[in-house]
Amino acid sequence: MPWLQLKFETCPEQAERLSELLETAGASAVTMQDAADQPLFEPPPGATPLWKQILISGLFAADADIQGILADMAQALGKTPLPNWTLNPLEDKDWVRAWMDDYQPMCFGENLWIVPSTFSPPDADAVNILLDPGLAFGTGTHPTTAMCLRWLAAHPPVEQRVIDYGCGSGILAIAACRLGAASALAVDNDPQALLASHDNASLNQVEDRIQAHLPDNCPALTVPLLLANILAGPLRQLAPQFAESVQPDGHIVLSGIIESQVDELIESYSPWFDLKVYQQEEEWICLHGSRNTLPTT
Repeated sequence: MPWLQLKFETCPEQAERLSELLETAGASAVTMQDAADQPLFEPPPGATPLWKQILISGLFAADADIQGILADMAQALGKTPLPNWTLNPLEDKDWVRAWMDDYQPMCFGENLWIVPSTFSPPDADAVNILLDPGLAFGTGTHPTTAMCLRWLAAHPPVEQRVIDYGCGSGILAIAACRLGAASALAVDNDPQALLASHDNASLNQVEDRIQAHLPDNCPALTVPLLLANILAGPLRQLAPQFAESVQPDGHIVLSGIIESQVDELIESYSPWFDLKVYQQEEEWICLHGSRNTLPTT
């Protein structure tokens, strides 16, 4: 069956609402992409990843009443004008399958693999995590996630309790448990991320070791390892909270940081942690540090 792609160019303030309206109108798929080739930093927990200008596309069957859909969307927006739009026919193909074909198994370190469900694990004896792209952030393709996975592969948290703050798909919590962690607390502001984490944990048979919570409902824990893959701004704000969550001599891994933000972030954490650059990929930096045994006065 051929398809029609209805595409809008819009701003961050309107993007989520347009996405909801396209889904309500019966779009088979809704996607967002950058309209101006702007780098996208991984968002803080619960935030929708948005550029300054966004292209939102809805995929509809060829016989869809596009004019009716546009009229309904304009009515729903009220006084806000409907953004400029384009309509393009697409060839008949399995677009979900085409997207999945571009997502290949990835290895992190010596024996940690992220494997989409359409593939058999390349190394059956390795630690294989089954994970497909989804609504929640975190499949290992982004450098910020990849560096955290490499750190975990090099430092397996055997029998440790772990916090994955800004869990997205739950990939870091799942990786920690598959590498031997006793338990993991997955935290995110987005309920969709918590559902994704639960489903992915079940798929990887570690659901009994992972709890997923919104930040306000989080149990108070002090753990030997905390991972946070979010933006530098929230990381700075959360420094005192993270300090309370990491036990003396425990470890913290921070990602989602660009090179120009490193010095300020290290300074923000200096009362509690000795942070150093663990790895850099492209413009992205991953920091690692240990908790001071005694608080700095």
